[in-house]
Amino acid sequence: QVLLVESGGGLVQAGGSLRLSCAASGRTFNIYTMGWFRQAPGKQRELVAFITSGGNTNYADSVKGRFTISRDNAKNTVYLQMNSLKPEDTAVYYCATDSRRYTANITPAYWGQGTQVTVSS
Repeated sequence: QVLLVESGGGLVQAGGSLRLSCAASGRTFNIYTMGWFRQAPGKQRELVAFITSGGNTNYADSVKGRFTISRDNAKNTVYLQMNSLKPEDTAVYYCATDSRRYTANITPAYWGQGTQVTVSS
């Protein structure tokens, strides 16, 4: 059973930073693409960023240059460093992973429980 546990959310002022972590367990970590999604109130869940097993990354246009996704395969953990936060970044952030190995993109098959990020103006 794949388990994803997020941490690191909270309240921050605009312009501030947060780092989210997602610890994965239940299967081999380093051969799967990992991603971060977010869902704001009244909006659909959207992709924020993903990182492949080979370390290639992809970002939503709205976060490019401000967010950085990374992974530590020794710790089975993926991170999302968020800088220059804006009020529009306020959302529940979800960690997700694919069921397919060695993919160049992500189709989420497993989700974490989510962590709230609130950015005040």
